[in-house]
Amino acid sequence: MTNFTKIGAAVIGTGFIGGVHIQALRRLGVDVRGVLGSSPDRGEERAAALGVPKAYASLDDLLADDSVDVVHVTSPNHAHYPQVKAILDAGKHVVCEKPLAMTSQQSAEMVELAKASGKVAAVCYNIRFYALNQQAHGMVQADDLGDIRFVTGHYHQDWLAKETDWNWRLESAMGGELRSVGDIGTHWVDLTSFITGLKVEAVFAELSTFFPERQKPIGPVETFSSAAGKTETAKVDTDDAAMIMIRYANGARGVMSTSQVNMGRKNSLQWDIAGSKASAAWDNETPEHLFIGHRDQPNQTLMRDFSLMNATGTAAAALPPGHVEGFADSFFGLFRAVYSDLAAGGRQSDSTWATFEDGHYEMQFCDAVLRSAREGRWVNLSDV
Repeated sequence: MTNFTKIGAAVIGTGFIGGVHIQALRRLGVDVRGVLGSSPDRGEERAAALGVPKAYASLDDLLADDSVDVVHVTSPNHAHYPQVKAILDAGKHVVCEKPLAMTSQQSAEMVELAKASGKVAAVCYNIRFYALNQQAHGMVQADDLGDIRFVTGHYHQDWLAKETDWNWRLESAMGGELRSVGDIGTHWVDLTSFITGLKVEAVFAELSTFFPERQKPIGPVETFSSAAGKTETAKVDTDDAAMIMIRYANGARGVMSTSQVNMGRKNSLQWDIAGSKASAAWDNETPEHLFIGHRDQPNQTLMRDFSLMNATGTAAAALPPGHVEGFADSFFGLFRAVYSDLAAGGRQSDSTWATFEDGHYEMQFCDAVLRSAREGRWVNLSDV
């Protein structure tokens, strides 16, 4: 593995995902120079808790640090667009959490800025880097499944299943007009498009908000944690769940749902891809096994074992068979791939991490879903 110790990184955002980024970067050997919190006091507090040497007072302070080569953006969604623009303008590489922007108009501009900068610009769709998803991508490229016909699945959680649950993503001004679709749905769309090589052509969507009012805490609440103390009633205008039908450009069809109110589903992403030769299916709550379905021979279950996997899957595996790789390992795999390309001078032809172009595609998907839900009709992504 490439020596990354001479690469300096900084992380914007000090919540749950910011901490995950820092842990994965340290595992790679990247020099984490500092963090930028939502306020100077918050930054100082979280830098101490995370063992990071510096808390930047402002974004300008961070960008003035010549020892920082790469900036990871894990701030709330509304901040991605201005922060990424400033980072690229400062001549630094960027890894941005999903979704890339609030609208496809913003993401289209970010794509052009990234191209003009000549810098590595990645979107943090980490689920691609569970090794068996890379395996499935390689299987489709090798025509093991044949022509893709039908793609189904869901992404369901329960962390916002109570009226008293709260997070900044519930507020459209911070998270965007789509919540379950923008937050977790874009993961599913990115992953299935990456595996199949197919892009969504059109969507027909229905959105549901089961809690039009919630109890908002007086004070910040970290993602996946419970609020405590005094609350106030707040109106909610973002989606708790969504049902989406999909048309792909090659004639394939798809159906997917998102939900953040399904009791007992902590983080359940499932996909099932049916091809003309075989099918495959995967569930991120049991990420070490890939189902492979056949018509005329016994079905198979492939364990994550690089002695049995194709080259694409093997390249993403970090641990020996039987040593379970999970959520944190997917960030390690993603950052290893991004930083390897950074060290090589740019994205390589066989790279599999999500680009800003991919992030823009996901924003077009979100805009089409929103328009479809409002107008009650099929909407082409090319029309948004």
